Amino acid sequence: MEYAEINGRRIAYELAGPQEGEVVLLSHSLFFDHTMFDPLAELLHDAGYRTLAYDHPGQGASSRVTLAELSMDALTEAVAALVRTLDLGQVHAVGNSMGGFITLRLAARHPDLLLTATAMGASAEEEYQLAEFGPLAEALGQDGAAAANVETLLYIMFGDTSLANGGDVVDHWRSYMSALDTSIGAAAYQVIHRGRIYEELQGVSIPVLAIAGDEDHAYPQPISGSNIAAATLGRHETVSPAGHSVALEQPQVVAELLIKHFTS
Repeated sequence: MEYAEINGRRIAYELAGPQEGEVVLLSHSLFFDHTMFDPLAELLHDAGYRTLAYDHPGQGASSRVTLAELSMDALTEAVAALVRTLDLGQVHAVGNSMGGFITLRLAARHPDLLLTATAMGASAEEEYQLAEFGPLAEALGQDGAAAANVETLLYIMFGDTSLANGGDVVDHWRSYMSALDTSIGAAAYQVIHRGRIYEELQGVSIPVLAIAGDEDHAYPQPISGSNIAAATLGRHETVSPAGHSVALEQPQVVAELLIKHFTS
């Protein structure tokens, strides 16, 4: 891991892959860290791309921050500053879930930094399950709540096939999520209280791809797919079988879709 100081805060990141390759910015989901992209990053490295995977402020190995600094707008500005600080030129921005919300904001507000944008398991709209997710976000601010609610978190973040199959990936993230501290409650609050960006995306100047999982319990089609494509005049794809964490559940399929998007 390496660290960059952005606005007085530490952002943890990992820059890996072929030195000459175009850079793919990887922005992770709520309840995860940058390592959710490890399988996808390996495939992108094999295809000649360099990857910049980072931990959002307030999560992973990055600094804990205030509630205001956890808004999707503030997190977007933080990662834009990270890309500029590292002087990597234009990047392909790829985000899953929370990372997808940030990727869409980058596309709308910082197109000069991007070659393309891809949002997976994301939304350009306000939270439609606020009544369901609100009490969970509040509970996660209490000691031991992540462990007590871990099966709910897994149901939100993974598809039925992944949960039924189990295995090392699900077991690893069950352990990781169980150990989340109370700061995750503030991050979850800002995710579900994010603003709508649909109208702001109209007329976006870079190519946008939306990828949905066919078993997504949080943002199924059309929310995570055709709605984003309609806002951006971009494209959408549905991956099967996959839930909300499509980049982690189907990395080979996602890598193929990304490379096609990058090169077209």
